[in-house]
Amino acid sequence: MQRGIGAAVVLTLISLVCSAEKKEEAQKTPHSVDELRQQIEKILKDTKTPGVSVAIVHRDGPEWVAGIGTADVASARVATADTLFRIGSVSKGFASLAVLMLVEQGKFSLDDPVRKLAPEIWFENRWESTDPVRVVHLLEHTTGWDDIHFREYAKQVPPTMGLREAFDYDHHSRISRWRPGTRMAYCNAGPAVAAYIVEKLTGQRFEDFVEEHLFRPIGMRTTTYLPPAPGTAATLYHDDGKTPYPYWNIIFRPAGSINASATDMAAYVQFYLNRGKANGVQIVTAADIARMESPASTWAAQAGLRTGYGLSNYWEVDEGFVYHGHDGGVDGGLTEMHYLADYRTGYFYSINSGSGDALERIGKAIRNYITRDLQKPSQPPVAPLPQDAAEFAGWYEIDSPRQELTHFADNLGGIAYVSVAGGKLFFTSLGAWKVPFVPVAGVLFRSLNKKDPPEPVPTLALMTPKEGGRYLAIRLGMQTMKQIPAWLATLEIVVTVLMLLAMVTIVLYAPFWLLAGLRKQRRCPAERSMRIWPLAAVLSLFAIVAIFTWGPDDVSALGNLTAWSASICVATIAFALASIGSAAAAWRARNRAVRPWFRRYSIVVTVALLIAVAYLAWWGVIGVRTWA
Repeated sequence: MQRGIGAAVVLTLISLVCSAEKKEEAQKTPHSVDELRQQIEKILKDTKTPGVSVAIVHRDGPEWVAGIGTADVASARVATADTLFRIGSVSKGFASLAVLMLVEQGKFSLDDPVRKLAPEIWFENRWESTDPVRVVHLLEHTTGWDDIHFREYAKQVPPTMGLREAFDYDHHSRISRWRPGTRMAYCNAGPAVAAYIVEKLTGQRFEDFVEEHLFRPIGMRTTTYLPPAPGTAATLYHDDGKTPYPYWNIIFRPAGSINASATDMAAYVQFYLNRGKANGVQIVTAADIARMESPASTWAAQAGLRTGYGLSNYWEVDEGFVYHGHDGGVDGGLTEMHYLADYRTGYFYSINSGSGDALERIGKAIRNYITRDLQKPSQPPVAPLPQDAAEFAGWYEIDSPRQELTHFADNLGGIAYVSVAGGKLFFTSLGAWKVPFVPVAGVLFRSLNKKDPPEPVPTLALMTPKEGGRYLAIRLGMQTMKQIPAWLATLEIVVTVLMLLAMVTIVLYAPFWLLAGLRKQRRCPAERSMRIWPLAAVLSLFAIVAIFTWGPDDVSALGNLTAWSASICVATIAFALASIGSAAAAWRARNRAVRPWFRRYSIVVTVALLIAVAYLAWWGVIGVRTWA
């Protein structure tokens, strides 16, 4: 136990070095729509965001629907309540609604295997005979598939391309990495496959089915999946608020291509608040809306955790309130659509910029406004710890990565330590020291983090599935962590610290090495190569970070063979070769005149580099081709 606590201290020290906690800007609560508008206008100006589409809605109708700012900078066209904005993944809700409508008609079941309904759609699942990919897994993101790859994201498809053709373009992401129906990992392909099943069973193009059975009945008169008419939609911009993006035809339209106005989205939010009813007509049952709002297929759901990602609808806890809904993002556009079901109010807003700062601040202002006079829900009472809670103490790593490409980073940056004491469970990770959780019912816990208001619902679950091992469901059940041996966690931490120190010292001392090499009395050919190779390796890593940080901020640069994607591939190979060169230089200098302290330092650095190369090669990062 002492060894685990000591390693937890090391973990926290790493977090202090590697991350700085963002200070949240205090925002005054607006008490009127005028005050809210003024706050939003200021946020747009501060963040260089051209415009926003916004709607605040109650069960009996909208309170405020508007466009603020500029829809198109070049023409100075203003944003209005009828301007179409890209709503990104908020589009997925219509795939789930369409499926639920057909389930109600008896066309198929959420538990039907996908292979039975659409055998022509390629995917791989080595557990198919016992744990097939089912329709519910497509919509709850529990297929185990990788999220769609850069190549698929970057594909610019014509509006005439159908879903079957889109699925045939590439299938390498549709491989189950774990048993379907166990963990949630966001995947854009799942809802699109569900939409294809709708097409197949109805004989209608999915977009036409949704137009007839959902858009029109709900009252979304101008909403469209396809490129809108000129002058009707907002232009999407880079973070500078000036450079426009070209219109992007996403390869799987049902997953994120809808264009909608604030007027239309107000009707959509009201549809949820009225539990599936619009304009006096029950479009889907209230039971269907309730089913959308809670997951059912994951280990966490089976353990009793109701929070998480349901059918294209997820939970969010903010300032003590529980929201349902979805968000969305495309190049140059970000959206939120959330509602408080118990308080019969909700909101939508969408910006035509990729500014996460603007999205966060506008969302906070809107939530402050709609909850200004609401009483926060009470917290579940504290219960006794489960009898086996102490067995969950130990180290954990992320076991449900969204993208396999970044799994290597998730393992290092997502490592956490759990301890149990005084009737509480404590969770320590990068940037968070011993966040307390209290049991509320069985294996379910809620957070007592002092930085946030008390949680009104359980958000963490302890899990011991049949396949063995111990797991945690965190982030409202939307992330799964697996318990790992202490030696493995310690090794990962030590190697990470060693690598970081090696990189820092190499960069700090490189100028002195280079200057010393200019002086004849300080020249040492053997030491020179022992300096240059590690420096080249570290510079290669910095080049990779620089490409991701300062390279083009559109996905096509990585999803196609470009100078940027090729540079990443070359830089990872250069890192491996330079690290091997460092080892060769140290070996060649073993019998030559080298200062003892420098030899020892060189060996430590070289070992750290070689371990990093082996680790990255294991995860397929060395020579990665993001366009393939």
